[in-house]
Amino acid sequence: MAFSFIRNPSRPTLIAGPCMAESLELLEAVVAPLYALSQELKFDLIFKASFDKANRTSIGSYRGPGLTQTLKWFETIKSKYPGLPVLTDVHETIQIPEAAEVIDVLQIPAFLCRQTDLLVAAAQTGRAVNVKKGQFLAPENAQHIISKMVAASKEKGFQPNYALTERGVTFGYGNLIVDMRGFKIMSDMGAPMIFDITHSLQLPAAGGSSGEISGGLRNFAPVLARSATATGYLDGYFLEVHTDPNKAKSDAATQLSVEQATVLLRQIIPLWYHMKASTAQDGKFI
Repeated sequence: MAFSFIRNPSRPTLIAGPCMAESLELLEAVVAPLYALSQELKFDLIFKASFDKANRTSIGSYRGPGLTQTLKWFETIKSKYPGLPVLTDVHETIQIPEAAEVIDVLQIPAFLCRQTDLLVAAAQTGRAVNVKKGQFLAPENAQHIISKMVAASKEKGFQPNYALTERGVTFGYGNLIVDMRGFKIMSDMGAPMIFDITHSLQLPAAGGSSGEISGGLRNFAPVLARSATATGYLDGYFLEVHTDPNKAKSDAATQLSVEQATVLLRQIIPLWYHMKASTAQDGKFI
């Protein structure tokens, strides 16, 4: 059964997994505890990993194993966890047909969220599409992303099936903040809303003497996650998890360990259920 994003769902969605598909062994080591937590805490898991980090800061940084290899690993994961949706990013329209043969949720990277051809091609596969809102984009401007997704889907006879993901907004050089108002603004547009916890912790191009890598503030993960959940306008979360984050080949400063992710999810998932009904009276504050 194809995965569909839902606004105001009865259960939260969690998109989680390693930043990069470094190996099948890593994918298997991360998916097992996340899947177990999804059963315990009652959330819908989408397992993610990237096949190519196409926007690495440095030309010398490792980019990934490539699409074909990563799809083979995802097929192995799906065979062990029947019904588990998987997600990966696509960067060019030429990658989409091959990816859509295996991938349940296609993701549009934040830097590419205004690329019309990419949005249209992804939407017209009939697959679910998660669009990362660019760090440079106001919440109000996300309406244009939605319009493209809806029009492209309907042109091919598909029901629109997308989500918007907030991953922080540029705050001067080398810093990101999260505008909590954005969750309500984009939700009111009709978009299922996802909060990318770990990428919101980034300090872009802050690591190294000449900014070759992105830094981050992992210790703020619980603060931002709880704050976003308390808005009452989240439909799910995005979280990058690694068995040994400090040795990860990408986003080492912001990925969470399995243990850290477990602690965090046991905080925010019960809070999500608590906040679910709290927005019913918000219309009185107009």
